[in-house]
Amino acid sequence: MMQKIKNIIFDLGGVFLDIDFQRTEMAFENLGLANFKAFFSQHTASPLFEDLETGKITDKVFYSRFRHQTGKNFTDQQIESAWNALLGKFPAERIVWLKYIRQRYKIYLFSNTNHIHLVAFQKIYQQCSGEESFDDNFVRSYYSHEFGLRKPYPESFIRLMELENLQPGETLFIDDTIGNIEGAQQAGLQTILLAPPKTLLDLDL
Repeated sequence: MMQKIKNIIFDLGGVFLDIDFQRTEMAFENLGLANFKAFFSQHTASPLFEDLETGKITDKVFYSRFRHQTGKNFTDQQIESAWNALLGKFPAERIVWLKYIRQRYKIYLFSNTNHIHLVAFQKIYQQCSGEESFDDNFVRSYYSHEFGLRKPYPESFIRLMELENLQPGETLFIDDTIGNIEGAQQAGLQTILLAPPKTLLDLDL
């Protein structure tokens, strides 16, 4: 399958960056919100979180609407800290692997994320790697809140390929979430589901 692959589009969380949604869920529980999963999980996002992750609302508007929808009087800082709790580290061996693979393929990043997480994980990357920006590893990084489109919708993949002039059959998409994989397949991409305990280091590319 891989012989004709020229381009690889990578997901971020669960691929390069360790994430644990339960940590955010527990952080909100500790603040007194028992049903955070009703708003956001690895597989689903409420309209509020979709708006945040497609750049339709600012961080400040998100904090305000989150308070309104939950009926909780959290501060912006409390929401930010709990929301960022899911972000882990960039394991060093994955960054070494990335620098090897970028010499062999044109590589891109496509992440469902938001400005709050972007600021946080760029700081984490600087601490883990000593380098300025994770984006420097890619031809281009597509973050849903800047791109205005998010996975798993097939049109998000189609638009990315149009912008980068990529052929679907020559392009591999790697993600840890089955819904995103299915969306990419509908757009004609080749795919690999990176399901735990498998990591990038297990791939034969």
